[in-house]
Amino acid sequence: MKSFLISSLFLVGLSFTAASSQAQAKKNTTPKKTVATKPKAKTTTDTQVLDASIQPAKDTVKPPPPPPPPADPFAFDSIKPSLRPDDPAEISLNKERKPLAYDYISSDHKWYRELVWREIDIREKMNLTFRYSAETDEGNQRFINIILNAVSRAKNPITAFDPIDDRFTTPMTREQVGKAILPAGPDSVSVPDLVNDPSGTLGLRRSVPNKKIFNPDDILKFRIKEEWIFDKEASRMVVRIKGIAPIKQFKDENGEIKGEGALFWIWYEDLRPDLALHDVYVARNLGAKMTWEEIFESRYFSSYIIKSSIDNPYDKYLKEIFGDSILVLLEGDNIKNKIHNFEQNLWSY
Repeated sequence: MKSFLISSLFLVGLSFTAASSQAQAKKNTTPKKTVATKPKAKTTTDTQVLDASIQPAKDTVKPPPPPPPPADPFAFDSIKPSLRPDDPAEISLNKERKPLAYDYISSDHKWYRELVWREIDIREKMNLTFRYSAETDEGNQRFINIILNAVSRAKNPITAFDPIDDRFTTPMTREQVGKAILPAGPDSVSVPDLVNDPSGTLGLRRSVPNKKIFNPDDILKFRIKEEWIFDKEASRMVVRIKGIAPIKQFKDENGEIKGEGALFWIWYEDLRPDLALHDVYVARNLGAKMTWEEIFESRYFSSYIIKSSIDNPYDKYLKEIFGDSILVLLEGDNIKNKIHNFEQNLWSY
């Protein structure tokens, strides 16, 4: 009996051991479930608190303003119109004046033709009307201002041509003409930067546009290209102006004259309608009205010849040929006599 109990206990122990082993194996084969864990809150250290307390300094200095646009080179003749004109009756008459039409000359009738270049020195007494600087509703009455107003106006401006030659081959824009009339010098100058360096101790500088202003009194001469024609049908000598160019003296930084040259060329036919609208200053009688168109057509100015096509196969100016100014004036008078004698020698008395 005792052995039977021992055997029974042994079998119960084996069965319990097998059951626990089977449960342990089943537990190991079951996949583990992943549980999402919340991230741990970061601890703020003293170093991080110190970095957060140091904020970058704000730039309280305002950036320098952009440079202003360059000034209009033609703003020198901004004349306010008069609200009480002197003679209202003349206003409508001036606007209706037109230049007289030229007589037609056929190319077959040009029996004689020569080109002549002249210069008008407005410092001469007879040419002081070119420097008349009174202000009217049409602007300053200097001759150069009349030309520049015709070139720079917004409506129907006349064309200016590059002085690279006197054959009117290269038109110029308004901006190019404005740049040509301004005095020489850099477009910008360096000045102390008082915005970023108020005390001036840092030595900061900035560039600003150079304020160049055109001075009409710098124009002392005008060059004229003209054509002398003998019309064999009308049996008379005719002169036709082809172009006009203002001449400017170029100076260095010390004010010494380095030379002179044409700023641009104007086709005279384009300018005639404007010249017919502007009166000329008559020193002894303002009531004796003359227009600029009449001045040129009547040859009411003093000039001297600087070049011609007569006996000039190399197309040179008289100054290049003779050099001396006195010889240039004498040769100019000689050319004038040649043209006059050609017409006179056609007739016998």
